[in-house]
Amino acid sequence: MVNLSGRWSGASRFSAMLLLLALSCLPSLSQASNLDDYVKAVRLDDERGMKKLLAAGVSPNLAEKQRGDTGLILALHEDSKKVFGLLLNAKGIDLNLRARNGDTALMVASYKGDVAAVKALLDKEAEPNNTGWTALHYAAAIGNNEIVQMLLDASAYIDAGSPNNTTPIMMAARGGKIETVKLLLDSGADVTLKNDLGMTAIDLARKFDHDDIADGLTSRLKKAGKL
Repeated sequence: MVNLSGRWSGASRFSAMLLLLALSCLPSLSQASNLDDYVKAVRLDDERGMKKLLAAGVSPNLAEKQRGDTGLILALHEDSKKVFGLLLNAKGIDLNLRARNGDTALMVASYKGDVAAVKALLDKEAEPNNTGWTALHYAAAIGNNEIVQMLLDASAYIDAGSPNNTTPIMMAARGGKIETVKLLLDSGADVTLKNDLGMTAIDLARKFDHDDIADGLTSRLKKAGKL
């Protein structure tokens, strides 16, 4: 309300401020709604719904709030194959974005043993190497030799060190994955490396009662003159 002097009354100024505040909240409310719809489409593997969101300009790289999983990562966790394929080929997709725990889509696909997803990501030139844990660590840990070989063929660093300098062959030895240990060893993995606890792949194999692996690695080192 304006008084006779042409000035805004206190009540009118307060109302105007409330209106401006409400208007300023509209973009964030819209973004929150887009994220909710985006996450829902991923979880339900709703390809049609995701297509509409992307066509409306919603970023394919949105991440859910709880874990910071991107749509690609969440699609892998939820086994939402149709949405995964759609996002994989979406304009502007960043295949190498990391969740809050450091995982990438390639790492999650490797850990789940999803050969098709790993191949699709590598075909799109997803990066197999990064600091900390890598896709090769995860593939070695579950003993999936097909994925291990695919990653090696894509130039994954065979002796990548985790945050405590655990290497992929250490993960395979720890888990008793003897065929994976052999594959990594034959591909040039360094068995003499130690993690931050001073343990080698042989030490980890023995600690977790995989004596066949420990004995085999020891024998190989002796033949190579490294023991």
